[in-house]
Amino acid sequence: MINLFKVKEKQKEAAENAGSKPPIKEQTPSELRVQRDISELTLPPICTIEFPNGKDDLMNFEVIIKPDEGYYNEGTFPFTFQIPYLYPHDAPKVKCKVKVYHPNIDTEGNVCLNILREDWKPVLNINAVIYGLVHLFTEPNYEDPLNHEAAAELRDHPKVFKAHVESAMWGECVHGVYFDRML
Repeated sequence: MINLFKVKEKQKEAAENAGSKPPIKEQTPSELRVQRDISELTLPPICTIEFPNGKDDLMNFEVIIKPDEGYYNEGTFPFTFQIPYLYPHDAPKVKCKVKVYHPNIDTEGNVCLNILREDWKPVLNINAVIYGLVHLFTEPNYEDPLNHEAAAELRDHPKVFKAHVESAMWGECVHGVYFDRML
């Protein structure tokens, strides 16, 4: 038994003395899944992805959407993604970084997308979330709103809604709220 302990101690000393190489950090299951999801991304041409903390931090990144049709045509909408430790069992946390006049995004940047809440399943991935966000800009949903005023306008007065979206994208005030310029 004593010899076994001595061998273990010598192995430990050798590992410590070889200190020129940093120890390899083991990846969590969520990091492995995010790595796979990102490697398999098929972004539409109106989207880009950026890693502000570098490629070593895949758990926090930004997706920029620049719609080429619809009410939000030619706007630039950045979203932050924070991947939770229990991903894919827990949905990513997604926030819009700019104030936008949208039925499904409130002025705090919270996003109302069913797959980020009750319809999230571990088989879904980051690609599905990005396509869901793109869909919110091509077809805003007034039936499941966070901004009830914008939803009511879209439902009842689409021309007024369109005018308010354009004003908001130029950084003007709509219903007493100043929005970020996105054009």
